[in-house]
Amino acid sequence: MATKLLLTFAICRLIVTVGLTLDPTELLRLGVDGQLSVEPTDVETASLDFGLLTRAKPLAVLHPASAQDIAQLVKAAYRSNHGLTVSARGHGHSINGQAQTTNGVVIQMSGSKGGNGLTSGRKPPHPRVWARERYVDVWGGELWIDVLKSTLEYGLAPKSWTDYLYLSVGGTLSNAGISGQAFNHGPQISNVYELDVVTGKAELLTCSEELNPKLFHAVLGGLGQFGIITRARISLEPAPQRVRWIRVLYSNLSAFTRDQEYLISLHAQSVSQKFDYVEGFVIVDEGLINNWRSSFFSPRNPVKISSLGANGGVLYCLEITKNYHESTADTVDQEVESLLKKLNFIPTSVFTTDLQYMDFLDRVHKAELKLRSKGLWEVPHPWLNLFVPKSKIADFDEGVFKGILGNKTSGPILIYPMNKNKWDPRSSVVTPDEDVFYLVALLRSALDNGVETQSLEYLTNQNRQILRYCDEAGINVKQYLPHYTTQEEWMDHFGNKWDRFNQMKMEFDPRHILASGQQIFTPSFLSSSNIASWL
Repeated sequence: MATKLLLTFAICRLIVTVGLTLDPTELLRLGVDGQLSVEPTDVETASLDFGLLTRAKPLAVLHPASAQDIAQLVKAAYRSNHGLTVSARGHGHSINGQAQTTNGVVIQMSGSKGGNGLTSGRKPPHPRVWARERYVDVWGGELWIDVLKSTLEYGLAPKSWTDYLYLSVGGTLSNAGISGQAFNHGPQISNVYELDVVTGKAELLTCSEELNPKLFHAVLGGLGQFGIITRARISLEPAPQRVRWIRVLYSNLSAFTRDQEYLISLHAQSVSQKFDYVEGFVIVDEGLINNWRSSFFSPRNPVKISSLGANGGVLYCLEITKNYHESTADTVDQEVESLLKKLNFIPTSVFTTDLQYMDFLDRVHKAELKLRSKGLWEVPHPWLNLFVPKSKIADFDEGVFKGILGNKTSGPILIYPMNKNKWDPRSSVVTPDEDVFYLVALLRSALDNGVETQSLEYLTNQNRQILRYCDEAGINVKQYLPHYTTQEEWMDHFGNKWDRFNQMKMEFDPRHILASGQQIFTPSFLSSSNIASWL
């Protein structure tokens, strides 16, 4: 009774404050153990994301206590004839409103409040580590930092990561999840054994390679279009204790990419004969080389781009790591030296540090704290992430790094290659049709400080200019964390995967309830007679 009274109060507030046209009984029938909230702070949080480029206020926010809560909400939306939508939100790190909705409910998967204070107070399950089997079962809203902490207690860790760990498991698996380990282990979606998913028809299904495989592969990289991930079974490996973290500089692209491609070609070699992580970034702004992750480039001894003979005023930094245990510390130097001898970087540009494995994986969070302290974190982020074919990376370099960008970037530019054979073609992710492709990630922040080149308008226009250049130059890039506003653009993005993608949508979310913020499909407004034909 207490739960129903709380929900009735929430729905009445919806009707009064936003003019909700939904039949109140549709939400009253939820019977959830979590909390349905219309509190201004909850609604405001759900209306924004990390990008701060769009704003969309939901009708309400559900803090689920279980997968059943989510299924109950989706069932209400599925049976509604008012076009109610449902969007799952993790840590809110989307860029273009992908987890937002206006005519529906946002499910706050991460940091759930659990019970409503009047019932059992249930919360989503904590990570459960299966040490002997080497996997962990985690709630879809669990943050990767908490997955790491749980598995390290058993001396284990997931194999593939993202650079930033304060992201939800369901969020990264709905895109791909990539970092410098992807050349070796593939993206995070290549390291999943099993999922529990609530489909757009409110079915709570377990899926894997053997069980409901169509749903399994569709959901991985599926941009939230086919179901909400409520549990994931993640592959684990023994965790190292320490990391040797190395950066070296290059003055020309060809030597830089040749060495990167050589290093990722070693993926099948023994652990002692390859690095564990291969990334890199482009430096076109002298300020960045001395300020970005200053543990390497000390302001007391600044590195000058001009002094290193940079071609076109651009430097390239190769970032590599070697994992090890303290018991094998005496061999890591030899292994690193053997690998470095085969590379053609600027000899005087080796920067090295050594740290705990946990500290390396959580390295970006430290940068976040610094930016927050300066008021530079909660600003617009017009990020652009592109997969660039290996055969076109030189053209991209010439037109973008040495052309469009000039000498100001307003943020780091990552660039590193990956092996396509580490990506399962059955997933929904789209990558260039070459054996090796690059991630180029322009991770810029817009500032309202009067400097034109740092303004949101300038950076947004520059992103459009980059995409237009790629189109005109025949560089068949694919967006990672894609954002388009028309279905025609989405069809072009997915290419020969579109027909299957559309078919899976019709099978698992025929009313287009889920993840409408992606702007791939338009939610359906159907009569009750048509709805009944699906039930």
